[in-house]
Amino acid sequence: MTPATPPVRTTRLSARDTLSEALAGILRRPGRAVLTALGTVLGVGSFVAVLGLTATLSSRIDGRFNLLTATEVTVQDVAAEHDEFAGPAFPADAEQRLRQVAGIAHAGVLWTVRLDPGTAVGALPTGVGAADGGGGGTAVVAASPGAVAALAPTLRQGRLYDEFAERTHQRVAVLGSGVADRLGITTLATRPVVHIGQEPFTVAGIIEDVERRPEHLLSVLVPRATAEELWGPPGPASASLLIDTELGAARQVAGLAPLALRPDHPEYLKAVPPPDPRVLRSGVTSDLSALFLLLAGICLVIGAVGIANTTLVAVLERTGEIGLRRALGARGRHVWAQFLTESAALGALGGLVGTALGELTVVGVSLVRDWTPVIHPVTVAAAPLAGLLTGLLAGLHPAWRAARIEPAEALRR
Repeated sequence: MTPATPPVRTTRLSARDTLSEALAGILRRPGRAVLTALGTVLGVGSFVAVLGLTATLSSRIDGRFNLLTATEVTVQDVAAEHDEFAGPAFPADAEQRLRQVAGIAHAGVLWTVRLDPGTAVGALPTGVGAADGGGGGTAVVAASPGAVAALAPTLRQGRLYDEFAERTHQRVAVLGSGVADRLGITTLATRPVVHIGQEPFTVAGIIEDVERRPEHLLSVLVPRATAEELWGPPGPASASLLIDTELGAARQVAGLAPLALRPDHPEYLKAVPPPDPRVLRSGVTSDLSALFLLLAGICLVIGAVGIANTTLVAVLERTGEIGLRRALGARGRHVWAQFLTESAALGALGGLVGTALGELTVVGVSLVRDWTPVIHPVTVAAAPLAGLLTGLLAGLHPAWRAARIEPAEALRR
């Protein structure tokens, strides 16, 4: 009687052994492992950085909307819509009337002056030498002192004109930084003069920046009364009144301003209150998040392609090792699990390092820009998982290729 043949034992590879073999494969070539993980580091780091900077910028947008947009009211002249013979709707003492309304910090009327064709702004009168002095096409804006203050300007040099200049029809001007640079006016020590056509205006100040209506940095601002004396009143619907309110008073001011200005015909004026900041910033934040999330996704795809290419090269180089393992009893799924674990481990490692670098980037940029860094905990928790998932997806094809290698063919190479 022949003895019974012992059963063939199925080869097993535990999770612990799989992880051990994967780590051994990674540590065997540390330089290549670092370069392989670098793609995920950059992808996940970009992911964390752009989402963190998006959250930080969103908080900055919130503050800007609250402090600027939520405190700005514009009153428009719509008298021509009701009576074509009504004339300008704003009274000459508009600023004085609005001082009786609580919650107003600064307010004033402004409009773009209608100049005759060929009238230029420059260092010399029109028709003398270089007529426009480089200032051709420069807008001239008639603005009362309150309107200039409502722009929230930052002065480079000099000062703004005041109520005295308005009341006495002084020929003074305040230049935006763009106009001053174009005309070559770099200092007020020489008492520079700009000519609007043939009319000379002494430059009282140069505005470096404004928080509202930055287009006026390319304009020449002159007193309202002086502009009316030289070029006449504003045309129908061309003038507006800018109001800088205290925080929280904008809608109340918008409701009271037309009645305070024109109690006889409040319908001649249309007050435009600020938009709801919650809706406005929600839309801007959504747009920024969608854009930066797309960029972060592209970075992750680039990292995944790098891992896939490097892992595939590693499979081709280790064909002999794979064949030997198969000859000693390793099954195809064991080889597949080993290479997939290596790829996932590299992705997870790159995700952790990338998360740290992304956070440091957000904090560094915030410190340089004097911002408050904002990083959502969900982003920090999801970033390493994104690296792990990237490694898994990137290793699927190389691991499948490794599992299909035949032992005999591999040993012959």
